[in-house]
Amino acid sequence: MIRLLSGLTLALLVVALIWLLSPVQLLVVALGVAGLAFREYARLVGAIGARVPWGSTLVATLAACAMVPFPWVAVESVLAVALVTIAVMVMSSDREGPAVLHDTAAAVLAPVYIGLPLGALVGVLALEGREGVLLLLGTVVVSDSAQFYAGRLFGRRLLAPVLSPKKTIEGAIGGVLVAPAVLAAVGPYVLPQVSPLLLAALGVVLVAAGICGDLFESMLKRAAGVKDSASLIPGHGGVLDRIDALLFAAPLFYFFLRAT
Repeated sequence: MIRLLSGLTLALLVVALIWLLSPVQLLVVALGVAGLAFREYARLVGAIGARVPWGSTLVATLAACAMVPFPWVAVESVLAVALVTIAVMVMSSDREGPAVLHDTAAAVLAPVYIGLPLGALVGVLALEGREGVLLLLGTVVVSDSAQFYAGRLFGRRLLAPVLSPKKTIEGAIGGVLVAPAVLAAVGPYVLPQVSPLLLAALGVVLVAAGICGDLFESMLKRAAGVKDSASLIPGHGGVLDRIDALLFAAPLFYFFLRAT
């Protein structure tokens, strides 16, 4: 019951924010979410054994988030400066040997894994308005739901036994069949310039990306030995647990919109 209530509350809050806020205002919210997600990410990689320099990595993650929807400065320049700064901070620590490489890799991943996708979500709002963001979120939610119910009804073979003992091949097929069909049916009302066939193909890509995002976060949690990334949301875990699929799907949707 707690999981259902908190899930409904969260869903209503997200829809309200998307519906009411401008791109700049939503960016402020995205930066807050990025900060929470980074905190969870840093804890996960810390449990695995990597030390992330908090200050420089957090600033790089937030800067990447802000530069994607509003390219005041080229995002590649931000990432290049972030890479050098993070590397210097890691090298100035007391770590030695392979640990230095692990720390650098974990830190450099944060802006790409968290900052860029959340910035892309704001970019979708800037390009296609609130309807575009809701279309993306709806596709991810439909995919997750189809995977869950198809997995419960027909699931026999595990998709990734080491990473996720609950995800099945049959569930993934359910997501691939249902979500693209919904996107092809609803998408033309939001993106009339895109054919239903192309939207269906995009749906397949988004479903695959969402599954990869889910499995990637599962990999981090399994390596860290935890069930959830945090306990922030009652019954749902942390921020990363709620946006894992979106982090991989949002950039692809944003780049698709920019190309059409």
